Amino acid sequence: MTDSMQTDSVDPGRTLLAVDDLRTTFSIPAGDVKAVRGVSFSLDRGRTLGIVGESGSGKTVLARSIMRLNIGSNVTTTGTATFAGRDVLSLSMSEMQEQWGMEMAMVFQDPVTSLNPLVRVGRQVTEHLRSHLGVSRAEAHKTAVSLLNEVRIPEPEARLKAFPHELSGGMRQRICIAIALACEPTLLFADEPTTALDVTVQHQILNLLGREQRDRDMAMVLVTHDLGVVAGRTDDTLVMYAGKVVEQSPTTSLFASMRHPYSEALLRSLPRTSHASHTRLAAITGRPPDLIDPPSGCAFSPRCPYVQDRCRDEVPPLTTGGSGDDPDHAFACFTPVGSPEGAEAFARNVSDGLPQAVAVDLPTGDQMSAPLPTGNERIV
Repeated sequence: MTDSMQTDSVDPGRTLLAVDDLRTTFSIPAGDVKAVRGVSFSLDRGRTLGIVGESGSGKTVLARSIMRLNIGSNVTTTGTATFAGRDVLSLSMSEMQEQWGMEMAMVFQDPVTSLNPLVRVGRQVTEHLRSHLGVSRAEAHKTAVSLLNEVRIPEPEARLKAFPHELSGGMRQRICIAIALACEPTLLFADEPTTALDVTVQHQILNLLGREQRDRDMAMVLVTHDLGVVAGRTDDTLVMYAGKVVEQSPTTSLFASMRHPYSEALLRSLPRTSHASHTRLAAITGRPPDLIDPPSGCAFSPRCPYVQDRCRDEVPPLTTGGSGDDPDHAFACFTPVGSPEGAEAFARNVSDGLPQAVAVDLPTGDQMSAPLPTGNERIV
């Protein structure tokens, strides 16, 4: 399964969103920033897709590109994004405005900047209802109260009269979810919806999104930098790096057998309660690449503990692992994790003193025999 083959097996009856070779470029004085570079995937109705990667990997730009929210004369988006049988990238902005809220909606990362600080919460919740559905002021107010009850906000009548700054961070994010759900969209993008919240509220918000997604039979794209968030909460996962998909798999298969070194590095960097106190975190060495002038070959090669000369010269295609592997598990790597080639490459790099390989070596020095976390451990 190569990049160009990702959407060949799309079932029109079940598939809600099919993205093929999506590319987004921002033209700035320093050059062209290739933020998304040839991403393809499909999402069925009622299912949840997780998109994971570091800041700058292109995951948010991908979501905003599909919703046509990257507006400006310096933005170029190519490829196709077929939603419910229509290529949304070919629609006019007036046609897209009919899609926003009614068919697809987004919960943004920061509720402080998502909400208008000068407008009461009630008006912000009801304006989509009145604009798209044409309901009366009284009916919109009644629906808004019901929505706030649904997202577990106490005293909804009082909250509707409040300004955003009078609410806590968790309540503001619940308001944003209520706004996104107001017109009952069939596809919801949740762009790092828990980043600005404390751990307890994060858990509540994620549970809320999962419950609403199931109750409404709504498809959802959950964008996050944390693999711990997608574990157990998504059906499928894309791991993005430098604007490209480097691993794509059902979520259970991903945690059972990670194949790309970047996915492994993301998982190793998570703190866990099973670690001894004051255990040093396993940071990923180096920095993400410059997307104006990305490196030749694999973009992760300057930071990869499994890197070989071929990785620096050739771009690995997104393919399955061959016979015996999950046919839906694709990865872009010449020396995948768990393979004989990967074990040999890692041992050679440790022996040669390659900094990124030595940095991930365990205190015992027995890196290759140490089991990977499964994703079922409790993550802080």
